[in-house]
Amino acid sequence: MAEHRGRPDDITEAYYRGLMHSVGYRSKDLDKPQIAIVNSWTDVNPGHQPLKNLSGRVKEGIWAAGGSPGEFNVPAPCDGMAQGPGMHYILPQRDLIASSVEAMVKAHGFEGMVMLCSCDKIIPGMLMAAIRLNLPTIFLTAGAMLPCRMDDRTLVTSDLKEAIGKRRNDEIDDPTFLSYQERFCASSGTCSMMGTANTMGCFLEACGIAPFGSTTMLTFDAAKPRQARDVGERIVGLVQENLLFDHFFNPSGLENGIKFISASGGSTNAVLHLMACASLMEMDLDLKGFDRIQTSVPTLAKFKPSSSFNMTDFHEAGGVIGIQKAISGFLDLKTPLCMGGNLEEALQYAPPVNEAIIHNTDDPLSPNGCFSILHGNLAPLGAVVKKTGVEPSMLHHKGPAFVFDSEEDVRRFLMEKRVEPGSVLVVRYEGPKGGPGMRELSIPAAMLVGMGLHTSVAMVTDGRFSGATRGPCVGHVCPEAWDNGPIAHVRDGDIIEIDILKNSLQLHVGDEELQERQKQGVNRPDHPAPGMLSAYRSMVNGAEKGAVWL
Repeated sequence: MAEHRGRPDDITEAYYRGLMHSVGYRSKDLDKPQIAIVNSWTDVNPGHQPLKNLSGRVKEGIWAAGGSPGEFNVPAPCDGMAQGPGMHYILPQRDLIASSVEAMVKAHGFEGMVMLCSCDKIIPGMLMAAIRLNLPTIFLTAGAMLPCRMDDRTLVTSDLKEAIGKRRNDEIDDPTFLSYQERFCASSGTCSMMGTANTMGCFLEACGIAPFGSTTMLTFDAAKPRQARDVGERIVGLVQENLLFDHFFNPSGLENGIKFISASGGSTNAVLHLMACASLMEMDLDLKGFDRIQTSVPTLAKFKPSSSFNMTDFHEAGGVIGIQKAISGFLDLKTPLCMGGNLEEALQYAPPVNEAIIHNTDDPLSPNGCFSILHGNLAPLGAVVKKTGVEPSMLHHKGPAFVFDSEEDVRRFLMEKRVEPGSVLVVRYEGPKGGPGMRELSIPAAMLVGMGLHTSVAMVTDGRFSGATRGPCVGHVCPEAWDNGPIAHVRDGDIIEIDILKNSLQLHVGDEELQERQKQGVNRPDHPAPGMLSAYRSMVNGAEKGAVWL
C-alpha cells in the first residue's frame, strides 16, 4: 500500500503540505486518502471530450466517501484523426502515457487512482501504468457516441472510412460524401463500433476493473454521472480496504478478458496490448498461448463494421455482462469485481439477452474464437487476422504479391492504379521499428471494402489494422521487415497463400531461395525517425511481445 503523504506529525512534510495548501487543500483534506483522478480529457478527441465534466462527478463521490481527489491529465491522441504521418506517434504514446502516469503518481504519493479514459492507446497505456503501480484502481470510460440515422440506415465512424472507397469509385458524389463527413459522427463519445477503443473498454468491464455498462451506454445517458459518483465513492473504499490492482487484474482476470474479446468479435489491436500487459505481469504468455485462450470460446456476437449492429444495439441487447453470462461456463466466476462482489454474483442479476444480437453457445458465429494467429515462413513469430471479419470465400486465398514499402505507397496505388483481383498487397517497413510506430493501415483497408475488393484482394503487413477493419487483412507480421524478417524479401509476383482456418501464412518460395534473399540483408527505405521516434526505434521490442519500449 502507498504510504500516506503529508502526515502532520512529520515536520519534514511541511513543504508538501504548504504547497498543497497553496492550491486550495485544507489541513483536514491532506489527512484523507489521496486519490489521483488520471484524466485524459481533451477538446480534440470525441471519446475524451466528455471526461472534462465526468471528472467532477468522480470528485463528488471521492469527497463524499471521505477521500481527497487530485486531478491531472495525460495525452489522449485520436487514432482516427492521426491517420497517415500522425500515426507514427500513436502507438509510442501508449507507453508514454503509461510512464507519465507512473511518474506523476509516484512523485506525488497518491494512494489510489481513478483512470478516466476511452480510446485506442489511452486505455492500454493507463492499464500498463496500473499494472506497474499496483495501487487500488478503478477505470471509467466516457461512454458511446450516438449512432447516426440517415437514409433509413444506422451509420457510424467505420462507415465513413469505407465511404472513401465509394467516393473513389464514383459510387457517391461530392455533396453526399461531404454530408457523410458532417453527420456520421453524431456526438462526442467513443465511436459506436467494436474498434480498439470499445474492445478495450469492454475488456475493462469483463476483467472486473470498470463498472458494467460503462463503455456501451451513451455518453450522455443520465446513468453516466451517477456511475461516476459511484466510482468516486468506491475507490476510497478500495484504498481503505487495501485492495490493490492485482487483486482484480491478475492472470485469471486477464484470461476472462481475453475470452470476452474473442466471444464479442473484438479488435486485433487487443492482441498487441494484452501481450504488453502480460509482459509487465511477468506472465509466460506468447502468441500461441493467447491463441489457446481465445480459441477456447465461441464467438457469439459481431458489431460494426463486421455486422450491422452498433454499441447502442449491444448495450440494449445485454452488454458485456450479457456475453459473459452466455460464456459463463468458460470463465473463472470467482474473479472479484472492483465495484464489489465477484463475477458469479453479478451474473445472477444479468438481464436476458437479445439472441438476435448475442447468440447462445449452441448457435455461435464461430466455434473457436474471432482471431486467427497465423504462422508460416512469412511470419515465423506470428501474425494476426480477425477471421470473423473475413468473408467465407476469402478464408483461404492464394495470389501474387504486389509489394509496397510504406502506407503512402499503397494509398497512391489504390487511388491511381487498377487493383488486380486475386492479388495480395504486401505493405512492409510499417512495423514498430520500421514505421516507426507500427502504423495502422485503417484507410487502405477500408478503401478495399469501399471499392468492393475485400472479396478478391488480401492485404498483409508488419504494421497494424484498425479494430474497425474488416476483410482479409493480416497484420502484426513478425519479425518485421526492418529486422530482416521474411516479409522484407517478398518480391512482386511471388505467390502468397493465406489459410485462415489452418492458421497459415506461407510465401511460396523455396527455403534455400528465401535464405539466400535474407543473407543479402535489408534494403531499408528512408523512413525518418525524428525526435522521440529515434528513441522508440532503438528500444521497442517486436509486436509478438506487445511492442513495449518504456
